[in-house]
Amino acid sequence: MSNASYFQFCPVAMAAEILCTRWTMVLVRELVAGSTRFNDIRRGVPRMSRSLLAQRLRELEAAGIVVRHPVEGSQAVDYLLTDAGKDLLPLVEAFGIWGQKWMESEPSLERLDVSLLMWDMRRNLDPSPLPPGRTVLNFRFPELAASKRSWWLIVEANGDVDLCQVDPGFDVDLYVTTDLRTMTEIWMGLSTVSKAARRLDLIGPRQVADTMQTWLGLSPFSSERKLAS
Repeated sequence: MSNASYFQFCPVAMAAEILCTRWTMVLVRELVAGSTRFNDIRRGVPRMSRSLLAQRLRELEAAGIVVRHPVEGSQAVDYLLTDAGKDLLPLVEAFGIWGQKWMESEPSLERLDVSLLMWDMRRNLDPSPLPPGRTVLNFRFPELAASKRSWWLIVEANGDVDLCQVDPGFDVDLYVTTDLRTMTEIWMGLSTVSKAARRLDLIGPRQVADTMQTWLGLSPFSSERKLAS
């Protein structure tokens, strides 16, 4: 790996040599969450450069954590976790639970990233409360630059969810207008749709609007109680 060795036989030190380089654990989080294609992984780490992402993937491959799997009939490659990589799931969960419990909320809410938020919402959305057929959800953040202001989540009849930053041309079922901080608070479990109602403008059928807290893709750590002062 690219960082210097600790020169210790301790398994913690040896694991840290592989996993504690910059961005590596966040990258592993994306792989554990199910992202396999390079561009999908990058959407989960939008501030990571393409070159560094490629380097970290090579390092994880060399460490036996990831294996490259060519996609039949195309030039695409899937980055799949090996058994060693899959064993990192409880470690990623423990990191997340610890951070949710013990890290102060305010610093987290100073690191807002609409691209990452919407990607995570897309990944965790629960389509079961939504009506049959396609449902289109348009999230609007008026305070952001025009290129980051509007996002569409498209929930298909089979439960697949797609994220678009360009108007897909479908009729919108629910418009959600709010500020990025409010939406991040809800996603992190620091607030709820009902508590933030005054900062949320929902336009659409009641069946979709009233079940937003249920179908909304929350952080997998949102249920953990904050213990930080």
